[in-house]
Amino acid sequence: MNNPVVVIDVVGLTPRLLRSMPRLNRLAQQGISRPLGAVLPAVTCSAQATFLTGRVPSEHGIVGNGWYFRDLGEVFLWRQHNQLVQGDKVWDVARRDDPSYKVANICWWFAMGADTDLLVTPRPIYYADGRKAPDCYTRPVELHDRLISRLGDFPLFTYWGPTAGIKSSQWIVDATRIVLEEDRPDLLLTYVPHLDYDLQRYGASSSQAVRAAAELDAVLALLLDDAEAAGAVVLVVSEYGITDVSRPVDVNRVLRREGLLEVYTQDGMEYLDPWVSRAFAVADHQVAHVYVKEPADVPMVAKLLGGIPGVAQVLGEDEKAQYGLDHERAGELVLVADPDAWFTYYYWLDDDRAPDFARAVEIHRKPGYDPAELFFDPGDRFVKPRAASYLLRKKLGLRYAMRVVPLDPSVVRGSHGRLPDHPDDGPLLLCSDPALAIPPGTVAPTAVHDLLLTAGGRPGTSRPRG
Repeated sequence: MNNPVVVIDVVGLTPRLLRSMPRLNRLAQQGISRPLGAVLPAVTCSAQATFLTGRVPSEHGIVGNGWYFRDLGEVFLWRQHNQLVQGDKVWDVARRDDPSYKVANICWWFAMGADTDLLVTPRPIYYADGRKAPDCYTRPVELHDRLISRLGDFPLFTYWGPTAGIKSSQWIVDATRIVLEEDRPDLLLTYVPHLDYDLQRYGASSSQAVRAAAELDAVLALLLDDAEAAGAVVLVVSEYGITDVSRPVDVNRVLRREGLLEVYTQDGMEYLDPWVSRAFAVADHQVAHVYVKEPADVPMVAKLLGGIPGVAQVLGEDEKAQYGLDHERAGELVLVADPDAWFTYYYWLDDDRAPDFARAVEIHRKPGYDPAELFFDPGDRFVKPRAASYLLRKKLGLRYAMRVVPLDPSVVRGSHGRLPDHPDDGPLLLCSDPALAIPPGTVAPTAVHDLLLTAGGRPGTSRPRG
Protein backbone atom coordinates (compact mmCIF):
# COMPACT_ATOMS: atom_id res chain seq x y z
CA MET A 1 0.00 0.00 0.00
CA ASN A 2 1.34 3.45 -0.95
CA ASN A 3 1.82 6.15 1.65
CA PRO A 4 0.28 9.60 1.18
CA VAL A 5 2.79 12.32 0.38
CA VAL A 6 2.46 15.78 1.94
CA VAL A 7 4.55 18.45 0.20
CA ILE A 8 4.98 21.68 2.15
CA ASP A 9 6.37 24.59 0.16
CA VAL A 10 7.95 26.76 2.86
CA VAL A 11 8.83 29.84 0.87
CA GLY A 12 12.20 31.33 1.77
CA LEU A 13 13.40 28.43 3.94
CA THR A 14 17.21 28.20 4.03
CA PRO A 15 19.77 26.36 6.16
CA ARG A 16 20.34 29.63 8.00
CA LEU A 17 16.69 29.94 9.01
CA LEU A 18 16.23 26.24 9.74
CA ARG A 19 18.40 26.71 12.84
CA SER A 20 15.58 28.83 14.32
CA MET A 21 12.88 26.27 13.55
CA PRO A 22 13.11 23.39 16.06
CA ARG A 23 10.18 21.32 14.76
CA LEU A 24 11.35 21.43 11.16
CA ASN A 25 14.90 20.85 12.35
CA ARG A 26 13.79 17.67 14.09
CA LEU A 27 12.23 16.44 10.85
CA ALA A 28 15.51 17.16 9.05
CA GLN A 29 17.61 15.35 11.65
CA GLN A 30 15.37 12.30 11.78
CA GLY A 31 14.95 12.15 8.03
CA ILE A 32 16.90 13.70 5.17
CA SER A 33 18.15 17.23 4.56
CA ARG A 34 19.68 18.34 1.25
CA PRO A 35 20.50 21.61 -0.43
CA LEU A 36 18.03 22.21 -3.25
CA GLY A 37 19.15 23.82 -6.48
CA ALA A 38 17.37 26.97 -7.64
CA VAL A 39 15.97 27.79 -11.06
CA LEU A 40 16.62 31.12 -12.74
CA PRO A 41 14.65 33.18 -12.02
CA ALA A 42 14.42 31.97 -8.42
CA VAL A 43 10.81 33.08 -7.98
CA THR A 44 7.60 31.30 -6.98
CA CYS A 45 5.92 30.58 -10.30
CA SER A 46 9.06 29.37 -12.09
CA ALA A 47 10.15 27.18 -9.17
CA GLN A 48 6.75 25.56 -8.64
CA ALA A 49 6.35 24.82 -12.35
CA THR A 50 9.77 23.15 -12.33
CA PHE A 51 8.91 21.03 -9.27
CA LEU A 52 5.64 19.82 -10.81
CA THR A 53 6.87 19.15 -14.36
CA GLY A 54 10.51 18.17 -13.87
CA ARG A 55 11.40 20.68 -16.57
CA VAL A 56 13.23 24.01 -16.74
CA PRO A 57 11.55 27.30 -17.80
CA SER A 58 12.65 26.91 -21.42
CA GLU A 59 10.45 23.79 -21.50
CA HIS A 60 7.51 24.59 -19.22
CA GLY A 61 7.34 28.26 -20.23
CA ILE A 62 7.02 29.89 -16.80
CA VAL A 63 9.82 32.40 -17.20
CA GLY A 64 8.88 34.37 -14.10
CA ASN A 65 5.95 35.45 -11.98
CA GLY A 66 4.82 37.31 -15.09
CA TRP A 67 5.91 38.37 -18.53
CA TYR A 68 4.91 40.39 -21.59
CA PHE A 69 2.10 38.60 -23.42
CA ARG A 70 3.18 39.52 -26.93
CA ASP A 71 -0.06 38.42 -28.58
CA LEU A 72 -2.05 40.70 -26.26
CA GLY A 73 0.39 43.58 -25.99
CA GLU A 74 0.05 43.54 -22.20
CA VAL A 75 2.21 42.78 -19.17
CA PHE A 76 0.54 40.38 -16.74
CA LEU A 77 1.83 39.02 -13.45
CA TRP A 78 0.30 36.36 -11.25
CA ARG A 79 -1.90 34.70 -13.86
CA GLN A 80 -3.52 31.54 -12.52
CA HIS A 81 -4.53 29.35 -15.47
CA ASN A 82 -2.83 25.96 -15.32
CA GLN A 83 -2.67 25.75 -19.11
CA LEU A 84 0.10 28.34 -19.02
CA VAL A 85 2.36 25.58 -17.65
CA GLN A 86 3.50 23.54 -20.62
CA GLY A 87 4.11 19.81 -20.20
CA ASP A 88 2.75 17.04 -18.02
CA LYS A 89 2.43 17.58 -14.28
CA VAL A 90 3.39 15.00 -11.71
CA TRP A 91 -0.20 13.78 -11.28
CA ASP A 92 -0.49 13.17 -15.03
CA VAL A 93 2.40 10.71 -14.75
CA ALA A 94 1.03 9.04 -11.62
CA ARG A 95 -2.42 8.58 -13.14
CA ARG A 96 -1.04 6.64 -16.08
CA ASP A 97 -0.22 3.86 -13.61
CA ASP A 98 -3.05 4.55 -11.17
CA PRO A 99 -6.13 6.38 -12.52
CA SER A 100 -7.46 6.71 -8.97
CA TYR A 101 -4.44 8.81 -7.86
CA LYS A 102 -5.92 11.64 -5.78
CA VAL A 103 -4.29 15.08 -5.63
CA ALA A 104 -5.01 18.14 -3.47
CA ASN A 105 -3.59 21.59 -4.16
CA ILE A 106 -3.73 24.08 -1.29
CA CYS A 107 -2.57 27.46 -2.62
CA TRP A 108 0.16 26.34 -5.03
CA TRP A 109 0.20 28.56 -8.08
CA PHE A 110 -1.42 27.92 -11.49
CA ALA A 111 -4.34 26.29 -9.74
CA MET A 112 -7.24 27.45 -11.91
CA GLY A 113 -8.22 24.81 -14.43
CA ALA A 114 -5.81 22.23 -13.03
CA ASP A 115 -7.25 18.73 -12.99
CA THR A 116 -6.46 18.09 -9.35
CA ASP A 117 -9.16 16.42 -7.28
CA LEU A 118 -9.18 19.08 -4.59
CA LEU A 119 -8.22 22.70 -4.90
CA VAL A 120 -8.06 25.77 -2.66
CA THR A 121 -6.69 29.06 -3.96
CA PRO A 122 -7.19 32.72 -2.96
CA ARG A 123 -9.89 34.30 -5.13
CA PRO A 124 -11.20 37.72 -4.02
CA ILE A 125 -14.75 38.81 -4.80
CA TYR A 126 -14.62 41.77 -7.21
CA TYR A 127 -17.95 43.56 -6.89
CA ALA A 128 -19.38 45.61 -9.73
CA ASP A 129 -18.97 48.83 -7.73
CA GLY A 130 -15.21 48.28 -7.42
CA ARG A 131 -15.11 46.80 -3.92
CA LYS A 132 -12.88 43.78 -3.26
CA ALA A 133 -13.65 41.24 -0.54
CA PRO A 134 -11.64 38.25 0.70
CA ASP A 135 -12.62 34.79 -0.47
CA CYS A 136 -11.20 31.63 -2.01
CA TYR A 137 -12.02 29.33 -4.91
CA THR A 138 -12.32 25.62 -4.25
CA ARG A 139 -13.00 22.41 -6.03
CA PRO A 140 -15.20 20.61 -5.28
CA VAL A 141 -17.55 23.52 -4.63
CA GLU A 142 -18.68 22.12 -1.27
CA LEU A 143 -15.13 22.34 0.05
CA HIS A 144 -15.52 26.14 0.15
CA ASP A 145 -18.28 26.08 2.76
CA ARG A 146 -16.68 23.20 4.61
CA LEU A 147 -13.54 25.29 5.18
CA ILE A 148 -15.14 28.70 5.65
CA SER A 149 -17.60 27.43 8.23
CA ARG A 150 -14.70 26.21 10.39
CA LEU A 151 -11.87 28.60 9.60
CA GLY A 152 -13.66 31.79 8.60
CA ASP A 153 -13.02 33.73 5.40
CA PHE A 154 -9.66 33.35 3.75
CA PRO A 155 -7.57 36.17 5.31
CA LEU A 156 -6.64 37.86 2.03
CA PHE A 157 -5.27 41.03 3.60
CA THR A 158 -2.72 39.07 5.64
CA TYR A 159 -1.72 37.06 2.55
CA TRP A 160 -0.15 40.08 0.86
CA GLY A 161 0.15 43.80 1.48
CA PRO A 162 1.16 46.02 4.42
CA THR A 163 -0.72 43.82 6.91
CA ALA A 164 0.65 40.50 5.57
CA GLY A 165 1.46 38.16 8.45
CA ILE A 166 1.03 34.78 10.10
CA LYS A 167 -2.79 34.60 9.93
CA SER A 168 -2.82 33.65 6.24
CA SER A 169 -0.27 30.88 6.73
CA GLN A 170 -2.20 29.66 9.79
CA TRP A 171 -5.40 29.47 7.70
CA ILE A 172 -3.62 27.57 4.92
CA VAL A 173 -2.08 25.10 7.38
CA ASP A 174 -5.44 24.56 9.09
CA ALA A 175 -7.12 23.96 5.72
CA THR A 176 -4.36 21.49 4.84
CA ARG A 177 -4.94 19.59 8.07
CA ILE A 178 -8.65 19.33 7.33
CA VAL A 179 -8.07 18.04 3.79
CA LEU A 180 -5.44 15.57 5.00
CA GLU A 181 -7.76 14.13 7.63
CA GLU A 182 -11.07 14.14 5.78
CA ASP A 183 -10.14 13.69 2.11
CA ARG A 184 -7.00 11.53 2.34
CA PRO A 185 -5.31 12.50 -0.94
CA ASP A 186 -2.35 10.53 -2.28
CA LEU A 187 -0.49 13.79 -2.94
CA LEU A 188 -1.18 16.94 -0.93
CA LEU A 189 0.55 20.16 -1.99
CA THR A 190 0.45 23.14 0.35
CA TYR A 191 2.08 26.56 0.01
CA VAL A 192 3.06 28.46 3.18
CA PRO A 193 4.18 32.05 2.45
CA HIS A 194 4.94 33.55 5.86
CA LEU A 195 8.74 33.89 5.51
CA ASP A 196 8.24 36.02 2.40
CA TYR A 197 7.03 39.00 4.39
CA ASP A 198 9.43 40.13 7.10
CA LEU A 199 12.45 38.86 5.18
CA GLN A 200 11.63 41.27 2.35
CA ARG A 201 10.68 44.01 4.78
CA TYR A 202 13.71 43.77 7.08
CA GLY A 203 16.23 41.46 5.40
CA ALA A 204 17.31 37.88 6.02
CA SER A 205 19.87 38.85 8.66
CA SER A 206 17.36 40.77 10.77
CA SER A 207 15.94 39.80 14.14
CA GLN A 208 12.50 39.98 12.53
CA ALA A 209 13.51 37.17 10.15
CA VAL A 210 14.49 34.92 13.04
CA ARG A 211 11.23 35.70 14.82
CA ALA A 212 9.20 34.95 11.66
CA ALA A 213 10.94 31.58 11.30
CA ALA A 214 10.14 30.60 14.87
CA GLU A 215 6.56 31.82 14.49
CA LEU A 216 6.03 29.74 11.37
CA ASP A 217 7.66 26.66 12.91
CA ALA A 218 5.05 26.70 15.68
CA VAL A 219 2.25 26.85 13.10
CA LEU A 220 3.72 23.98 11.07
CA ALA A 221 4.18 21.72 14.09
CA LEU A 222 0.57 20.50 14.23
CA LEU A 223 0.52 19.75 10.51
CA LEU A 224 3.74 17.77 10.81
CA ASP A 225 2.28 15.85 13.76
CA ASP A 226 -0.91 15.12 11.78
CA ALA A 227 1.08 13.91 8.78
CA GLU A 228 3.16 11.62 10.98
CA ALA A 229 0.01 10.18 12.58
CA ALA A 230 -1.48 9.60 9.11
CA GLY A 231 1.60 7.64 8.01
CA ALA A 232 2.39 10.26 5.38
CA VAL A 233 5.80 10.97 3.94
CA VAL A 234 6.52 14.68 4.30
CA LEU A 235 8.63 16.57 1.78
CA VAL A 236 9.49 20.17 2.58
CA VAL A 237 10.76 22.29 -0.29
CA SER A 238 11.66 25.94 -0.60
CA GLU A 239 11.70 27.89 -3.84
CA TYR A 240 14.50 30.32 -3.03
CA GLY A 241 16.38 32.02 -0.26
CA ILE A 242 15.93 35.71 0.49
CA THR A 243 19.06 37.79 1.02
CA ASP A 244 19.76 41.32 2.21
CA VAL A 245 19.54 44.11 -0.36
CA SER A 246 20.09 47.85 -0.21
CA ARG A 247 20.03 49.08 -3.84
CA PRO A 248 16.87 49.42 -5.93
CA VAL A 249 17.66 49.68 -9.65
CA ASP A 250 15.25 51.62 -11.88
CA VAL A 251 15.82 49.90 -15.23
CA ASN A 252 12.73 51.33 -16.91
CA ARG A 253 13.66 54.87 -15.97
CA VAL A 254 17.02 54.40 -17.70
CA LEU A 255 15.25 53.12 -20.81
CA ARG A 256 12.81 56.03 -20.71
CA ARG A 257 15.53 58.66 -20.41
CA GLU A 258 17.15 57.15 -23.50
CA GLY A 259 13.89 57.49 -25.42
CA LEU A 260 13.34 53.74 -25.66
CA LEU A 261 10.35 53.39 -23.31
CA GLU A 262 7.08 55.15 -24.15
CA VAL A 263 4.20 56.17 -21.90
CA TYR A 264 0.75 57.57 -22.50
CA THR A 265 -1.07 60.00 -20.20
CA GLN A 266 -4.60 59.94 -18.80
CA ASP A 267 -5.92 62.31 -16.14
CA GLY A 268 -2.37 63.49 -15.47
CA MET A 269 -1.13 59.94 -14.81
CA GLU A 270 1.43 58.09 -16.92
CA TYR A 271 1.00 54.49 -18.05
CA LEU A 272 3.54 52.20 -19.67
CA ASP A 273 2.87 51.82 -23.40
CA PRO A 274 4.47 48.50 -24.38
CA TRP A 275 2.81 48.53 -27.80
CA VAL A 276 5.11 51.24 -29.12
CA SER A 277 8.10 51.12 -26.74
CA ARG A 278 11.36 50.12 -28.38
CA ALA A 279 12.44 48.52 -25.08
CA PHE A 280 10.99 48.06 -21.61
CA ALA A 281 11.63 45.77 -18.64
CA VAL A 282 9.31 43.51 -16.66
CA ALA A 283 10.95 43.64 -13.23
CA ASP A 284 10.65 40.51 -11.09
CA HIS A 285 12.68 40.82 -7.88
CA GLN A 286 16.36 40.41 -8.87
CA VAL A 287 15.63 39.40 -12.46
CA ALA A 288 14.13 41.53 -15.23
CA HIS A 289 12.97 40.49 -18.68
CA VAL A 290 13.77 43.22 -21.21
CA TYR A 291 11.59 43.18 -24.31
CA VAL A 292 13.20 44.83 -27.33
CA LYS A 293 10.92 45.53 -30.29
CA GLU A 294 13.50 45.50 -33.08
CA PRO A 295 16.27 42.89 -33.24
CA ALA A 296 18.70 45.54 -34.49
CA ASP A 297 18.32 47.40 -31.16
CA VAL A 298 19.30 44.43 -28.96
CA PRO A 299 23.09 45.03 -28.92
CA MET A 300 22.59 48.72 -28.13
CA VAL A 301 20.13 48.00 -25.32
CA ALA A 302 22.39 45.28 -23.91
CA LYS A 303 25.33 47.67 -23.79
CA LEU A 304 23.24 50.41 -22.18
CA LEU A 305 21.82 48.17 -19.45
CA GLY A 306 25.11 46.40 -18.81
CA GLY A 307 26.55 49.73 -17.68
CA ILE A 308 23.91 50.36 -15.00
CA PRO A 309 25.25 50.04 -11.42
CA GLY A 310 23.54 47.07 -9.80
CA VAL A 311 23.26 44.96 -12.97
CA ALA A 312 25.47 41.87 -12.62
CA GLN A 313 24.60 40.07 -15.88
CA VAL A 314 22.90 40.76 -19.17
CA LEU A 315 21.79 37.48 -20.68
CA GLY A 316 21.42 37.25 -24.45
CA GLU A 317 20.23 34.26 -26.44
CA ASP A 318 23.25 32.05 -25.73
CA GLU A 319 23.29 32.86 -22.03
CA LYS A 320 19.54 32.34 -21.68
CA ALA A 321 19.99 28.88 -23.17
CA GLN A 322 22.72 28.08 -20.63
CA TYR A 323 20.31 28.87 -17.79
CA GLY A 324 17.33 27.07 -19.34
CA LEU A 325 15.52 30.36 -19.92
CA ASP A 326 15.37 30.49 -23.72
CA HIS A 327 11.62 30.49 -24.19
CA GLU A 328 9.54 32.70 -26.47
CA ARG A 329 7.92 34.32 -23.42
CA ALA A 330 11.29 35.53 -22.11
CA GLY A 331 12.63 38.94 -22.94
CA GLU A 332 15.15 39.41 -25.72
CA LEU A 333 17.49 40.19 -22.83
CA VAL A 334 17.34 39.06 -19.19
CA LEU A 335 19.01 41.09 -16.45
CA VAL A 336 20.32 39.63 -13.21
CA ALA A 337 21.00 42.00 -10.31
CA ASP A 338 24.04 42.26 -8.08
CA PRO A 339 23.65 40.40 -4.76
CA ASP A 340 22.67 43.57 -2.89
CA ALA A 341 20.43 45.00 -5.63
CA TRP A 342 16.93 44.42 -7.02
CA PHE A 343 14.85 45.81 -9.88
CA THR A 344 11.91 48.19 -9.54
CA TYR A 345 9.15 48.40 -12.15
CA TYR A 346 9.00 52.23 -11.94
CA TYR A 347 8.90 53.98 -15.33
CA TRP A 348 7.65 57.51 -14.44
CA LEU A 349 10.19 60.26 -13.81
CA ASP A 350 8.04 62.40 -11.52
CA ASP A 351 6.07 60.85 -8.64
CA ASP A 352 3.29 63.35 -9.28
CA ARG A 353 2.76 61.58 -12.61
CA ALA A 354 2.65 58.06 -11.15
CA PRO A 355 -0.56 56.11 -11.84
CA ASP A 356 -2.95 55.80 -8.93
CA PHE A 357 -2.33 52.04 -8.68
CA ALA A 358 1.31 52.73 -7.80
CA ARG A 359 0.27 53.68 -4.25
CA ALA A 360 -2.07 50.70 -3.88
CA VAL A 361 -1.76 46.95 -3.53
CA GLU A 362 -2.48 46.12 -7.18
CA ILE A 363 -0.57 42.99 -8.13
CA HIS A 364 -2.52 42.52 -11.36
CA ARG A 365 -2.27 46.09 -12.70
CA LYS A 366 1.37 46.88 -12.09
CA PRO A 367 3.66 45.94 -15.01
CA GLY A 368 6.21 44.45 -12.64
CA TYR A 369 6.65 43.18 -9.10
CA ASP A 370 6.42 45.75 -6.29
CA PRO A 371 7.71 44.69 -2.84
CA ALA A 372 6.91 48.16 -1.51
CA GLU A 373 3.35 46.82 -1.23
CA LEU A 374 4.48 45.19 2.00
CA PHE A 375 4.75 48.62 3.65
CA PHE A 376 2.56 51.43 4.83
CA ASP A 377 4.11 54.63 3.49
CA PRO A 378 6.56 55.71 6.24
CA GLY A 379 6.55 59.23 4.82
CA ASP A 380 2.85 59.69 5.55
CA ARG A 381 2.20 60.10 9.28
CA PHE A 382 -1.55 59.75 8.72
CA VAL A 383 -1.32 56.61 6.59
CA LYS A 384 -2.72 54.18 9.18
CA PRO A 385 -5.70 56.36 10.20
CA ARG A 386 -6.37 56.84 6.49
CA ALA A 387 -6.24 53.08 5.97
CA ALA A 388 -8.71 52.64 8.81
CA SER A 389 -11.07 55.12 7.12
CA TYR A 390 -10.83 53.12 3.89
CA LEU A 391 -11.81 49.97 5.78
CA LEU A 392 -14.76 51.78 7.35
CA ARG A 393 -15.95 52.82 3.90
CA LYS A 394 -15.62 49.19 2.82
CA LYS A 395 -17.74 47.97 5.74
CA LEU A 396 -20.39 50.56 4.87
CA GLY A 397 -20.49 49.22 1.31
CA LEU A 398 -18.91 52.37 -0.15
CA ARG A 399 -16.22 52.48 -2.81
CA TYR A 400 -12.72 53.17 -1.64
CA ALA A 401 -9.12 53.23 -2.90
CA MET A 402 -6.48 52.00 -0.46
CA ARG A 403 -3.61 54.36 -1.36
CA VAL A 404 -1.09 53.56 1.34
CA VAL A 405 1.97 52.12 -0.47
CA PRO A 406 5.20 54.18 -0.56
CA LEU A 407 6.87 55.21 -3.80
CA ASP A 408 10.29 55.09 -2.13
CA PRO A 409 11.79 51.64 -2.82
CA SER A 410 14.61 52.08 -0.31
CA VAL A 411 12.37 50.65 2.43
CA VAL A 412 12.83 47.14 0.97
CA ARG A 413 15.58 45.16 2.71
CA GLY A 414 15.34 41.65 1.24
CA SER A 415 14.98 40.14 -2.20
CA HIS A 416 15.56 37.02 -4.30
CA GLY A 417 15.59 35.85 -7.91
CA ARG A 418 19.29 35.40 -8.69
CA LEU A 419 20.99 32.10 -8.01
CA PRO A 420 22.36 31.92 -4.45
CA ASP A 421 25.98 32.80 -3.80
CA HIS A 422 26.24 30.76 -0.59
CA PRO A 423 24.64 27.42 0.38
CA ASP A 424 23.32 28.90 3.64
CA ASP A 425 21.19 31.27 1.56
CA GLY A 426 19.85 28.70 -0.89
CA PRO A 427 16.67 26.61 -0.84
CA LEU A 428 16.32 23.32 1.01
CA LEU A 429 14.70 19.93 0.57
CA LEU A 430 13.73 17.98 3.70
CA CYS A 431 12.17 14.52 3.82
CA SER A 432 10.71 12.68 6.79
CA ASP A 433 11.62 9.24 5.34
CA PRO A 434 15.33 8.44 5.88
CA ALA A 435 15.00 5.42 3.59
CA LEU A 436 14.11 7.47 0.51
CA ALA A 437 16.88 7.20 -2.05
CA ILE A 438 18.12 10.78 -2.29
CA PRO A 439 21.83 10.92 -3.18
CA PRO A 440 24.16 13.20 -1.19
CA GLY A 441 24.77 16.67 -2.51
CA THR A 442 22.53 19.29 -4.04
CA VAL A 443 19.22 18.05 -5.41
CA ALA A 444 18.36 19.51 -8.81
CA PRO A 445 15.01 21.35 -8.80
CA THR A 446 13.92 19.24 -11.77
CA ALA A 447 14.43 16.11 -9.63
CA VAL A 448 11.66 17.11 -7.20
CA HIS A 449 9.10 15.86 -9.74
CA ASP A 450 10.33 12.27 -9.46
CA LEU A 451 10.74 12.47 -5.69
CA LEU A 452 7.06 13.34 -5.36
CA LEU A 453 6.29 10.02 -7.05
CA THR A 454 8.83 7.79 -5.34
CA ALA A 455 8.26 9.24 -1.85
CA GLY A 456 4.91 7.50 -1.62
CA GLY A 457 6.23 4.17 -2.82
CA ARG A 458 5.24 4.59 -6.48
CA PRO A 459 8.03 3.36 -8.74
CA GLY A 460 7.12 5.17 -11.96
CA THR A 461 9.52 8.05 -12.55
CA SER A 462 10.01 7.99 -16.30
CA ARG A 463 7.86 10.27 -18.41
CA PRO A 464 7.58 11.13 -22.09
CA ARG A 465 9.35 14.29 -23.15
CA GLY A 466 7.77 16.45 -25.75
